[in-house]
Amino acid sequence: MLYTKRILTACFLLVCCAVTAQSQPKKIVADKIAAIVGDRIILQSDISNSIADISRQGGTIPENAECLLMEQAIVSKVLMLQAEKDSLPVTDDEVEAELDQKIRYYINQLGSQEALEEMAGKSIYQIKDDARESVKEQKLSGAMQRKIVDNVRITPNEVKAFFDKIPTDSLPFYESELEIGQIIRYPKASRELEQYIVGEMNNYKKQIEAKVTTFDKLAKQVSEDPGSKDRGGQYQINRNEKSWDPIFMSTAFRLKDGDISVPVKSKFGYHIIQMVQRNGDDAVVRHILRIPPVTDAEIKQASIKLDSLRAKIIDGTISFNAAASKFSDDESAKYAGPYLMSRDGSPYVTIDALDKDMVGMLGKLKTGDYSQPTPYTDEQGKKGVRIVYLKSRSEPHRMNLHDDYSRISQFALEEKKAKAMEKWLATKLPTYYVSVDTQTEAECPQLKKFTAEKKPF
Repeated sequence: MLYTKRILTACFLLVCCAVTAQSQPKKIVADKIAAIVGDRIILQSDISNSIADISRQGGTIPENAECLLMEQAIVSKVLMLQAEKDSLPVTDDEVEAELDQKIRYYINQLGSQEALEEMAGKSIYQIKDDARESVKEQKLSGAMQRKIVDNVRITPNEVKAFFDKIPTDSLPFYESELEIGQIIRYPKASRELEQYIVGEMNNYKKQIEAKVTTFDKLAKQVSEDPGSKDRGGQYQINRNEKSWDPIFMSTAFRLKDGDISVPVKSKFGYHIIQMVQRNGDDAVVRHILRIPPVTDAEIKQASIKLDSLRAKIIDGTISFNAAASKFSDDESAKYAGPYLMSRDGSPYVTIDALDKDMVGMLGKLKTGDYSQPTPYTDEQGKKGVRIVYLKSRSEPHRMNLHDDYSRISQFALEEKKAKAMEKWLATKLPTYYVSVDTQTEAECPQLKKFTAEKKPF
């Protein structure tokens, strides 16, 4: 594994676990100073609790996990100290935003703020106080690493040289991969149907306020939001998050605890929102989502419009990318382009990552073809029509420069960044005091490179 990636991974694990690891008094660990870097210490409990939390979250723990995490913790401290020397900017607001994001993540995982506080044995404020220094160190370390490697570039000759040194029998085998674009249109429901949905939402509000039922129970029965339905419509939100619909957020934060909004329309449909508990910019809310249904006639009208657009793309009047940017209702197409992305951010996807309807459409397409407009239902249950563009399809193959240049280039760049980091560390490490306790160094021989000509304590 590349050294740079190992640093990033370990830093993430150490800090991500800090929220829970530092807030679990029931854990029994041998708490001692395992290492000193400059004027900072690394506790044995930091490493042990990190490993325990990775295990609790279902992660795979290698045999040398403790040594690996200790090694990367030392590197992280050096990066952080150098960032402080170089006065790299990390503001208190950035640290606070990172803490809030981590707290919201754990609350969403556990179901409520109360559940997190019960597990931690501390209030949210105490948990954040315990993790604040670790989060700041992580952000400083990350800023220093970016400064070291951000200007590293790769040339075509270096890419070829990187590929040529890989033994032929070590070249990975790739399944068939595809580049796929899509243009989506979501027909609007009729005014009459929208008014009917609003009437139903108002009725829900009256039932809850009259205590005929509860918001939680009704959300589980009628909400069309699959992401929160099973939790009774509950979300933990922060008013500064940009991923939420602005109408939803502004409505929610105008409510007092216990209040229920009138029906409001977002890009997803109609909502009624209940403020469960607010604490400054953080809040726990419940909502019920209803999506006004579209008729076959509206689907047909959207198909006709897309068919006309498809004809213009085929005859060259407009490019596929421009058409997607101008006419697609898929929001990601506006800023990230119309092509599907894999989990690692690559534009190449495998067939098993596609929805079954798209797989059926691709069976009828050759490379460069555009599908006929086809009705479909998205992951949120919203009905639409789309045309699909099969830009490329690779055959199953061994990695090679012709088919995988972009991927190989990224691998080569990562290796070059790793070497830049190793060179920087070789220069900077001797300028910092690093000491590792005798037992830890005996168990992890690779740590001796940090303490050459220095006595362990």
